[in-house]
Amino acid sequence: MINTIRLVSRQSLPQFRRFHKCVVRQTESSAAAATEVAAPPPPSPPPPSTSSPPSSPSPPSPSDKNPIHLKIDKIANDIIALNLIEVAKLSELLKKRLNLPDAPVMPVGGFVAAAQASEEEEVEQKQVQTEFTVKLMAFDEKQKVPLIKEVKNLMSDMNLVQAKKFVESAPAIVRADISKEEAEKLRDALTKVGATITIV
Repeated sequence: MINTIRLVSRQSLPQFRRFHKCVVRQTESSAAAATEVAAPPPPSPPPPSTSSPPSSPSPPSPSDKNPIHLKIDKIANDIIALNLIEVAKLSELLKKRLNLPDAPVMPVGGFVAAAQASEEEEVEQKQVQTEFTVKLMAFDEKQKVPLIKEVKNLMSDMNLVQAKKFVESAPAIVRADISKEEAEKLRDALTKVGATITIV
């Protein structure tokens, strides 16, 4: 039971605090209304006796300062007994009934985390593309044979028949995830033999 409350409080502590305050206010107002309706008139204090010496007042205990109403104690015990899903449903129900807005959940270091997130976004925007893909889009029919030979030479795992099929299946990816320098060298070599190349 305690672990459920710990888990809920870790996830959204400010929201849980607001929820707790609303529950306390609601129970106090309903308890106050119930006591006003059923409260008997207060008894008159007994007359002070002059014969006995006044007794020293006893120090108030912490429970006397903030007495817990039995109804509130029962509600608190019922909430502690709920599992996480039931707590979430209770929270939604109270939000609807009390017309509470959904509050954004802030992490413990909310402003620090927001600053770090904006810095990370800037770094992501500044990142330069490091991997490129070379595509054969088209080729000059007059230079088809030299292009096939060049493709065979550049791609060691192909024979002449595979290189011919590869060239004829244009547009096709020649190489993917290579460096910019390698992609430019590949483009230059293939454009010399009549290929139309794009680097993505």
